[in-house]
Amino acid sequence: MRSPVTLNTRKIVVLGSRSVGKSSLVKQLTDGNFSELYYPTTDTTVSKTIMYNGIEYPCEIIDTAGQDEFSQLKSQHAIGIHGYVLVYSITSRASFNMIQIIYDKILNYSGLSEIAAIIVGSKADLNMDRQVDSKDGQELALRNKTAWIEASALRNENVGELRFYFVQEFNSRDDLRQLAKAFELCLAEIEKGNAPPPPSPRKPSCRIM
Repeated sequence: MRSPVTLNTRKIVVLGSRSVGKSSLVKQLTDGNFSELYYPTTDTTVSKTIMYNGIEYPCEIIDTAGQDEFSQLKSQHAIGIHGYVLVYSITSRASFNMIQIIYDKILNYSGLSEIAAIIVGSKADLNMDRQVDSKDGQELALRNKTAWIEASALRNENVGELRFYFVQEFNSRDDLRQLAKAFELCLAEIEKGNAPPPPSPRKPSCRIM
């Protein structure tokens, strides 16, 4: 009988402007709770096992207090990190513009040319107050070679077909599927980078008799 595979913990950092819904997204994923009054002022790390392709991945999710254009990226947000969830609110163009700034800060600090990340447009239930079109989010993700999704920590009656969910305690079950999907997409981006390269074709040998 094969021994179970022990996987190393994947570290995921959630970054974005203040009050865009980062912590609500993390809380929904980890314990199925939502609070409009939850505004952390320091980083919080929570542990969560995420199922991806039938494999359980132990993850540490670092929920950050919030960024602005003058914030310096902390070393713990760049060193030893496997993936990023970059969050903006669809009701705030300024928070959307911050995503590229944060992304560039990560590249500058880490010295990498690209990172495993997903861009998340939060508060998708506030469509009447939308300042960021879905197309803008998709184009930003395409430009930076990241995944993209819109999500909401509140009830969302119009969420489409989604494959995953963790809990059913919140009023809108579809919201939780969407939130879980965001982290699974981030994990998928991480695993892309961990995949071994395809074997090089063998060159034909020439033997002189």
